[in-house]
Amino acid sequence: MRKLVELYGWGGMAAIVLAYALASFSVIQAAGLAFQILNGTGALGIALVSFRRKAYQPGVLNALWTLIAIIAIARNILR
Repeated sequence: MRKLVELYGWGGMAAIVLAYALASFSVIQAAGLAFQILNGTGALGIALVSFRRKAYQPGVLNALWTLIAIIAIARNILR
């Protein structure tokens, strides 16, 4: 289980960097669904690893980041 959480954390880091890179080079829009999904899943992965390691500051930050992404995804879908 520990390795799975670690793997998801690394995947989360990659998802956030990919989202930022794609938005920075105008491949996707920062307000778009793809950006929000990458950010939300990425932040969730980092939050899981952070809470598992009892690193609460990055855990809370990424939990909030995930919540913001969920709200943005819902708004995108409901439009």
